[in-house]
Amino acid sequence: MLLWLFLHFRDSLKGLSVLRYITLRAAMAAATAMVLSLILGPWLIRTLRRLKMGQHIRQEGPQHHQGKSGTPTMGGLLILVVIALSTLIWGDLRSGAIWMCLLALLGFGTVGAFDDAKKLMKKQNLGLTSWQKMGLLTVISVTVAWVILHFDIRGANTSQLSVPFFKNFKPDVGYLLIPWIWLVMVGTSNAVNLTDGLDGLAAGGVLIVTVTFAILCYVGGHIKMAQYLLVPHVPGAAEVTVFLGAMAGACLGFLWYNAHPAEVFMGDTGSLGLGGALGTVAVITKQELLLVIAGGLFVLEAFSVILQVGSYKLRGGKRIFRMAPFHHHMELGGLAETKVVIRLWITAIVCCILALSSLKLR
Repeated sequence: MLLWLFLHFRDSLKGLSVLRYITLRAAMAAATAMVLSLILGPWLIRTLRRLKMGQHIRQEGPQHHQGKSGTPTMGGLLILVVIALSTLIWGDLRSGAIWMCLLALLGFGTVGAFDDAKKLMKKQNLGLTSWQKMGLLTVISVTVAWVILHFDIRGANTSQLSVPFFKNFKPDVGYLLIPWIWLVMVGTSNAVNLTDGLDGLAAGGVLIVTVTFAILCYVGGHIKMAQYLLVPHVPGAAEVTVFLGAMAGACLGFLWYNAHPAEVFMGDTGSLGLGGALGTVAVITKQELLLVIAGGLFVLEAFSVILQVGSYKLRGGKRIFRMAPFHHHMELGGLAETKVVIRLWITAIVCCILALSSLKLR
């Protein structure tokens, strides 16, 4: 919005020329999102408490989590709102990539909000059925995929994938591109959702991965940098850095209230929205496979659930972990919640460093 004002009044408002720089607008989007989160956070927490939007804790979970029962949930509404506002203020609204990221964020977040609301109305963890949730997420994912392909938002060689650590190996998925995009978006959103089980874990993990992809988007959007680092050049991808700046600021501001002991939970509203947005960014930049490395924390959490369920069904009730997702396995091993969260944040940082190192190790 501010960039539009500069372009419209460029002759009379010379001082606004700095708005041309994506790095400045990304930093300002991050600051705006964080400040808005800090300002609006207390009001949202009070409102959720007044509306009795308290989290119901499952009996089968760790027993010490029962003390968190009644903590306001659906705090993801704060994340969605401040990201959208900050992006609209500082982003170039002519960018189709930014609108796709917002569509995924708000679309997936809305599905999560319906799920959260249904759970709260029934006073138990029975929200949307898995089929209902998957159907709604599929509609949004396919819509995003179609628009990205129709308007060539992924740039040239749109169906090619970038493979980390390989210079010339660029597999072409062809007609499977839309199912591939669906898999990335839905898979990422559900992985983030599974990670959201401890105070600050999902918000901190998303923050770390978001900063990593902000770097990737900026590099991929500049042809000389992209050529030097051998990453796919996607015209317009650099503008997504502004969206990711807003996302990082929103997560940082939300952590102020979500850190242990949490005053509010993001719920499916936040986790599905953030996961869907991350998946969309990876799709736009052709870095879906790199997201598997950078988002290693989310992969670990999701894979632990898959292994646990598979083992239980195939091995006659035998389990691999004390409890899944993996963060509960660590808790039941005797680690304090804060230590589990910090160690998994460290894991996320290491995964992101490995992902960034792949830019030159080819």
